[in-house]
Amino acid sequence: MPLSPQEQIRRLSRRCERILSEQELVHKLQRGSAAGKPLRIKFGMDPTAPDVTLGHAVPLKVIRQFQDWGHKAVLIIGDYTARVGDPSGVNATRPVLSGEQIDANAKTYLAQVGKILLTGEQHLEVRFNGEWLGKMNLVEIIKLASRKTVAQLLARDDFAKRYAEGVDIRLHEILYPLLQGWDSVQIQADVEMGGSDQLFNNLVGREFQKEEGQDPQVVIVTPLLVGTDGAIKMSKSKGNFIGVTEQPSEMFGKVMSVPDKLLESYYTLLTDVPPADFGPLIAADPRNAKVRLAGELVSWLHGKDAAAAALARFEKVIVGKEIPDEMPSLEIGRGPHQLAPLLVKAGLAASNSEAIRKIREGAVRIDGVKVTDAKQEHTLDKPAVLQLGNRNFARLVPV
Repeated sequence: MPLSPQEQIRRLSRRCERILSEQELVHKLQRGSAAGKPLRIKFGMDPTAPDVTLGHAVPLKVIRQFQDWGHKAVLIIGDYTARVGDPSGVNATRPVLSGEQIDANAKTYLAQVGKILLTGEQHLEVRFNGEWLGKMNLVEIIKLASRKTVAQLLARDDFAKRYAEGVDIRLHEILYPLLQGWDSVQIQADVEMGGSDQLFNNLVGREFQKEEGQDPQVVIVTPLLVGTDGAIKMSKSKGNFIGVTEQPSEMFGKVMSVPDKLLESYYTLLTDVPPADFGPLIAADPRNAKVRLAGELVSWLHGKDAAAAALARFEKVIVGKEIPDEMPSLEIGRGPHQLAPLLVKAGLAASNSEAIRKIREGAVRIDGVKVTDAKQEHTLDKPAVLQLGNRNFARLVPV
């Protein structure tokens, strides 16, 4: 039997911080059901980084609930707005990436959100907002800007904070909420999903739809997931993230490093485990609560077999401090070698400078021996294990 609109909203409420408004959502659900017309659930993502994280997964899980009830997700890839730069959640202007970087990041998004959303044509529509924003001329943009006052835009929390602190607000940033709002008009969204830092932008879209004679979208915002550092919003740029396509063992290990104080929010926002199950477990045994949480998340995104293998590897490598049986191999000459370039070639570090920093921090070992001198040279006449931190290994094979 189909769920009533009231029951659907009750189930959504686990991950929803605000629904503006519940009454309107009930009306939309009832009307859509009567007409046999699915609602259009909008979610925008600017491809400013290549990774979709568990922070993105919170609103995406809500969208998946809508899909399971027969509604259609409309994913807006902000290839145009990413060139403007959204300051949401930061207190300074976000650097604007090159068009090549944005396009490369955008190509990876569909595969990643496919870990969470249904991607069949009846379930998902993917649009790029350059499709309409890129065609607007200067006069049209000025007319769009005329719909809002400076005072209204400065009411946005992050703008207000920056203004009070004397931090620069560039004119192009003020345009961003208007462009995002116009996206809602163009795709005729019934519901717009976003993190709580997107509330102002989402409401702009609602107002524009009213002005254009459309039924205004319901706005649903979810809490911001705090990153693995336990301090700030999960972000690729802050290095406190867990990516939805990370390898199972890496994902498992990162979850095990999450501070105890975040366990309740991670269980609530990222799993369907009842509070009656996870609450007492967190209180009595936080470590086993993390083990279960890690297993739940890896099973969800990679499958139960991958979760079991990740747990076994964690117990062997992290708890038992043993060398894993399986690891990537890198063929090298016999030497001499400095380790920083090998860390990069093995995929354990993103750059030579990062590798040097890790060596100096004492995070690098070769065959279990810590190396802290980045200039030290090593000549290898047999295979050796290169290790970064507790979870990352590569086998060096001299040829």
